Amino acid sequence: MRHALGLAARGLGQVWPNPAVGCVIVKEGRIVGRGWTQPGGRPHAERRALDQAGAAARGATAYVTLEPCAHHGHTPPCADGLIEAGVTRVVTALTDPDARVAGKGHAMLRAAGIAVREGVLSDAARILNRGFLKRVEQGLPLVTLKLATTLDGRIATSTGESRWITGPEARRQVHLMRLTHDAVMVGSGTARADDPDLGVRDLGAVRQPIRVVLDSALSLSPDSVLGRTARERSVWILHGPDVPLTARHGWMRTGAQLIQLPEGPRDLAAALRALGERGLTRVFCEGGGQLAASLIGAGLVDDLAVFNAGALIGADGVAALAGLGVQALADAPRFVLAGQERVGADVLSLWRRE
Repeated sequence: MRHALGLAARGLGQVWPNPAVGCVIVKEGRIVGRGWTQPGGRPHAERRALDQAGAAARGATAYVTLEPCAHHGHTPPCADGLIEAGVTRVVTALTDPDARVAGKGHAMLRAAGIAVREGVLSDAARILNRGFLKRVEQGLPLVTLKLATTLDGRIATSTGESRWITGPEARRQVHLMRLTHDAVMVGSGTARADDPDLGVRDLGAVRQPIRVVLDSALSLSPDSVLGRTARERSVWILHGPDVPLTARHGWMRTGAQLIQLPEGPRDLAAALRALGERGLTRVFCEGGGQLAASLIGAGLVDDLAVFNAGALIGADGVAALAGLGVQALADAPRFVLAGQERVGADVLSLWRRE
């Protein structure tokens, strides 16, 4: 199952709206087939593993990180595939909360006489697929907020200089993190100030993340980098109802997708729900201090990825977060350290919301 979870992780950021699943087929102590959900969500992990195993799947045990699907979608149910292949035992980590499955896959296997064991390494599997599970259970994608700061929590000097606080190794790590998320999100202020690309570079042929901008007034120019590349790689802009027709038409000509919200993206929960409704499970936020503070204040940040550089700017620098309105320490949002590593000359700390 640990091997299956490692395989499943390869699908993070590549398979939405599907979950990232891994499957390992073992017969007589030897791995005869393995697979993970492929980019775009098909084929599924079980199908890949069964195709690799061939006739050796008969009488084998399949280790799957999520309950095999039980419904007909773009592909036949994976539960049927395991039954037809003659697998005699299936070990799973999690039950799929999707109403189309939700125990039906396990029931199909048992009805066919297959021995089923559930809940193996379930905690690790839940952490791996927190984004998919959150979207199914709450209608919201998992949000990872990235901060790159000096030791004293500054993201720019008093003159606005911010490139580069962290080193090249840290910036490459950010591209790896973008790769494991379905979308990269910024606010309109960051988009105007930095004119970013927000894509994944120098990591081969990969499924690029959706580039999301929260822009209430649709103020970002269609001539920006995002506008000029929208036909090549998807751009979604969430905006309010009262925007000029000229701005709408200008962005529509770029090929970007415009998503209008009744109160605009200032209602961050509604904005994230709109992304969840469109299938996104994992969002990587690289917005500025105001967006970061607003997400944290609204309790919408699940993970913090904080890069600290060994530099000091002082109180006249720009703080990483805008005001949170915290008057008492007991009211401060709390996160738990999940991991820490050195990345070049910088330190990356990963935190999870309590």
